Parts: sequence; C-alpha cells; structure tokens
Amino acid sequence: MNGLLEWFKKFWSYISPIHLESIQGLDNQTLSVYLSNGRYQLSTEHAIYSYDDLYDNFSLAFEKVDWKQLPEKSHVLVLGLGLGSIPYMLEKKFNKKFSYTVVEYDESVIFLASKYSIPRLKSSMQIICRDAAAHIREDEDEYDLICIDVFLDDVIPDSISEREFLLNVKCLLSPGGILIFNRLNRERDEKNLIHEYIDQIFSIVFPDYGSIQVEGNCMLFSSNDKLLNT
Repeated sequence: MNGLLEWFKKFWSYISPIHLESIQGLDNQTLSVYLSNGRYQLSTEHAIYSYDDLYDNFSLAFEKVDWKQLPEKSHVLVLGLGLGSIPYMLEKKFNKKFSYTVVEYDESVIFLASKYSIPRLKSSMQIICRDAAAHIREDEDEYDLICIDVFLDDVIPDSISEREFLLNVKCLLSPGGILIFNRLNRERDEKNLIHEYIDQIFSIVFPDYGSIQVEGNCMLFSSNDKLLNT
C-alpha cells in the first residue's frame, strides 16, 4: 500500500506540486518542501533553493564543464546546501564519484536535506553547520571543485560578495581546480550589480573567468579554459 501511495504521489506531482512540509529557517523565513515533477523542491517565498536535477542554474553550468580536466575522484566544496541538488546532480545525472564537504549555516536546511535527499546519495559527504565566509577563512583543505550557492531567501549575503572572501576561496582551489559561483541577474539593478561585481572584483581575482547566463542568474566560472564550447 505504501509503495502504491508513493507512486501515486509522484505521478500526481507531474500534474500539480504536492506540499510535503514547511518549517521555519533563519530570520523566520519559511522553508517549504514540495514534490514537483517527481523531484523534491525546497523553496522560500521568493526563491527556489533546490530542485534535484531540475535545478537549472547548476545543471546548465555543469554541462559546460570539461570534466576531463578534473580528477576522477575530485574533492568538492559546496557552500549552501539546499536539498543537496549539487551533489545529487553530479552523482545521478553526471555519474561523478566525488567526495563532498558541504557548508550550510541554517540548521533547518540541514534537517530537511538529511530527511529528503542525503539518504538517496552514495557519495561521501561531510556537512558542516557554519557561516560560509567564516569557514572559508579557516579551511585548510584543497578542492578540485568549489560551488557557491549561498542565499538568504533571494539575497546574497554581503560577506559572500567581498573581495577578501573570493581571495580566500581561490586559496582553497587545487591547481587546475574550478570555482562555480551562482549570482542573481534578474532585474535591472541586479544586472548592473553583477557587471560591477565582475569588473571590480571577480575579474581581478580570476582574470581568465568565464560566465553563462541562465534564467534570472549568472553563473561565474573561475577559468574559461575549463569550459566546453566557449
């Protein structure tokens, strides 16, 4: 009976999203989990934090990466957990056998990811509940891939946009490693801000950077040489 019910819920989610639960996160924002199109989706009032393999920002970014240039068993740092779309996609869609260190500041997000997504993954994963900027200052490991997906609702914290933060991230990249940074690019003000950020900060720290535009977001890469068809 439980199997039949789960099948029906998944089937119905292609017709209409099914609300599974909502809890309070940081700053009293509501974190809601839905089953939509057969995938788990985590959202706030203004933003989608995670959507399994349909989290298009990183899905499209990963399609651009020349994975042959990275080690087969790369060590990955993920800043911002969501429901774990980044490791989920890399394992399930791109068939990568990576190990992960994930930094997430919101205990409620970690709770939901541990309930809905982490049990579905085989990849080795260490989850650290901590502010991303503080963690980066003290981390002494080296990573082949760093993914930054840090938001509070639809706002990127100021500490994540500072030049010092980016310099600290650069120190953690292994030789030949790559950074992928998810930035907002929706309204005119945000478009102006992303151009300013690239000109004054990102391109200074990563002169050979690359970028792609996805709906409402700009995905920044630390090195254009690591991308396909660019």
